[in-house]
Amino acid sequence: MTTGKINVSVENIFPLIKKFLYSDHEIFLRELISNGTDATLKLKHLTSIGEAKVEYGNPIIEIKIDKEGKKLHIIDQGLGMTADEVEKYINQVAFSGAEEFLDKYKDSAKDSGIIGHFGLGFYSAFMVAEKVEIITKSFKDEPAAHWTCDGSPEFTLEPADKTTRGTEIILHIAEDSLEFLEDSKINGLLNKYNKFMPIPIKFGTKTEKIEQKKGEEVAAEDVDKTFTEVEVDNIINNPNPAWTKQPADLTPEDYKTFYHELYPMQFEEPLFHIHLNVDYPFNLTGILYFPKLGSDLQIQKDKIQLYQNQVYVTDNVEGIVPEFLMMLKGVVDSPDIPLNVSRSGLQADAAVKKISNYITRKVADKLKSLFTENREDFEQKWNDIKIVLEYGMLSEDKFYEKAGAFVLYPTVDGKFHTLEELKEKLAANQTDKDGKLVVLYAGNKEAQHSYIEIAKDKGYEVLLLDSPIISHLIQKIEGDNSNMTFVRVDSDHIDNLIKKEETTISKLSEEEQTNLKTVLEAIVPKQTYSVQLEALDSNASPFIITQPEFMRRMKEMSQSGGGGMFGMGNMPEMYNLVVNTNSELATSILNNKDKDAQESLVKQALDLAKLSQNLLKGEALTAFVKRSFELIK
Repeated sequence: MTTGKINVSVENIFPLIKKFLYSDHEIFLRELISNGTDATLKLKHLTSIGEAKVEYGNPIIEIKIDKEGKKLHIIDQGLGMTADEVEKYINQVAFSGAEEFLDKYKDSAKDSGIIGHFGLGFYSAFMVAEKVEIITKSFKDEPAAHWTCDGSPEFTLEPADKTTRGTEIILHIAEDSLEFLEDSKINGLLNKYNKFMPIPIKFGTKTEKIEQKKGEEVAAEDVDKTFTEVEVDNIINNPNPAWTKQPADLTPEDYKTFYHELYPMQFEEPLFHIHLNVDYPFNLTGILYFPKLGSDLQIQKDKIQLYQNQVYVTDNVEGIVPEFLMMLKGVVDSPDIPLNVSRSGLQADAAVKKISNYITRKVADKLKSLFTENREDFEQKWNDIKIVLEYGMLSEDKFYEKAGAFVLYPTVDGKFHTLEELKEKLAANQTDKDGKLVVLYAGNKEAQHSYIEIAKDKGYEVLLLDSPIISHLIQKIEGDNSNMTFVRVDSDHIDNLIKKEETTISKLSEEEQTNLKTVLEAIVPKQTYSVQLEALDSNASPFIITQPEFMRRMKEMSQSGGGGMFGMGNMPEMYNLVVNTNSELATSILNNKDKDAQESLVKQALDLAKLSQNLLKGEALTAFVKRSFELIK
């Protein structure tokens, strides 16, 4: 037996490991299993090129709990180590850069998966163990070795009687970490970090029923079936997940099965998937799924899992996956993502920028092909994916450039157009006297129904644009299309929205109009409504409430963030009350000499206009209903 001191430049490194490397001590299991996986894959490579004259076989990694002895075992069947290699890799190399590492990365280390990159993966064991043993036998024909360390710089190294190839690490779990002796805890960690590692991982056994048939040459329905229960290894991982395979080798059903493997509690099927697979100028594989999203911007993010060579790293992929795709689900796996930098450093990293740009391009290309191959199916899925695409157009210029080929603009009647199709369709009928194309839209089909119907009576097409960020998007589209403007259908009377050459003459004189406005302004609340007199068609509504497009849009943009005018989101609602001077009601109000009757007419007409805009609520609605009943007695 030999004893010695670990070659470490800090007097006692172990408390520092526990304090700085990770705030979450559970990471130790991922690191130790990763080491076992590396050792196994290296052996596979050496046997394949003839450098290791041993049978590779079907190696596994086994995790065993000894609750009574307070021990956790991690056993692999990989390369193993000789005593000299233990001395070299465990006692010297691991801590060659320890002091520099702790000084440089102590602030960011707890957020990143960097232990293994500095040779410190094995020592993460001391986060949870008061003593660690290594019993290892190399694939070379040399004696096994037994290394022991109690968390101080001292260690012992002696021969062992292990006869099988590989390494067993035994953690003597510390009193403050006994939770890691619970089956449920270890099972949870294995499923979180090691679910898709490339070597089978065994954790205990399970009972399986094997169907047996008795009798031969009998009809299928008469076969006597019995079941035999057998104990089999409980393999907790899938070593060959879908993203590691070629798209040509996978069926649509394979992609759905993998989706439910990733998200066992997700019962809805994904809408479609995008398989990422690139090996130059960086390595990246993965599968992104579009789930049903609807129009809610508050969807939970952090549903995309980041792996490095099938080892789970994090579900925070900010900076790697473009922000607008963070609402998707799936897996991204890349050995080229630097884990030894802080999250803010990721966004400045050149490789990461290339990866992000690639994902943006790949998603845009996939969407275009889906649209081209089956437009009808794409249209049916539009409402479930539009929020992602609209957000992408706003946040990623490269995506915006490609989006014109597949982003859709639905009408209130359920028809869908691309922007170019829309321009072509509306040009003849919805170009105003100044040559500007006016695109009418509604934000709520039910609430703005009367305005939609008035527009449709004129032969105009009305879009249904109801996402929470639509004001931002149409602002951007207008900026790129100077002869095009989007106007919500309730922002003014229809004749003012698309102004043609013809004008309607008012049947009220200028003096009568001035008198009418005076009457109205004395009754209509001026803090909410601005009274406007308009000479409209005599069949048009007498009172119309509109909300000016510019003010409403700026307010919406301010409320949803990222645009608009500062502070406008908190401004009270302001509306225009458009009064048709050619309506019989306008004449009746003007000519009625009974002040009470005049006021009653104005209030009733205003409430009817408010009702059509879904603005009549609470006490005002109660008073309106009561007044209406009195009028029809």
